[in-house]
Amino acid sequence: MRAVVQTVAEAEVTVDGASVGRIGEGLLVLVGVTHTDGDDEARWIAEKIWSLRIMEGERSASDNEAPILLVSQFTLYADTRKGRRPSWNAAAPGPVAEPLVEAVAARLRALGAHVETGKFGAMMRVSSVNVGPNTILLER
Repeated sequence: MRAVVQTVAEAEVTVDGASVGRIGEGLLVLVGVTHTDGDDEARWIAEKIWSLRIMEGERSASDNEAPILLVSQFTLYADTRKGRRPSWNAAAPGPVAEPLVEAVAARLRALGAHVETGKFGAMMRVSSVNVGPNTILLER
């Protein structure tokens, strides 16, 4: 499982012009799932996101009670080593990935996070105002 975590002043996901997830100051998290991922990876990445001290003053989202906008992003598993067209073979298919993305959101909520999400499988527009900018790649 991979996640790109960004500190943001605000972030929003829209689908067909309608807002489906929106946060103020917090974390925008793009999460990708591969074929071998399971509940352990979902739990680990959620706990890492919640406790990672990347916000101002070396504080975590947990310390700041900061909201999280979680967006599924299969393209994090693009393989671009060969040719000019990315391969998506390492990305888990929807029936595998969707429950694991939902498990990450559920674990974050169980830890106390306010979590907004995108819409799995939809053509989303993600907008954000990055702070720092601060972008961290997590992988397990």
